[in-house]
Amino acid sequence: MHLAYPAVLAALLFCTGLYGVLARRNAILVLMSVELMLNAVNLNLVTFDVWLRDTLHSGQALTLFTIAIAAAEIGIGLAIVLAVYRNRGSSDIDRLRDTAETDDAETAGSTTNAEATS
Repeated sequence: MHLAYPAVLAALLFCTGLYGVLARRNAILVLMSVELMLNAVNLNLVTFDVWLRDTLHSGQALTLFTIAIAAAEIGIGLAIVLAVYRNRGSSDIDRLRDTAETDDAETAGSTTNAEATS
């Protein structure tokens, strides 16, 4: 098999994941898009490991580490998303960013008003 086939497939997977990260508003879909990007990297690692005929199989070893890191990332990421959903009632990324900025602005404004009155 030619090297170009898995490399093109990995590039398409990575571009699809990048589009998902940039265009989606739902936090779970963003996490799924990050997983797509990591899988594209894993495909490239294994492809080039086979193509270079590495005796140590370092590409496959790095792939195992990447899979372990991705599993930890998705577990922690989903726990954070569920906690945010329980507290705020939405996992929309734009709404979460807006509420965080308004909370900071209200806190700064209330301390300024308290200092002005005293």
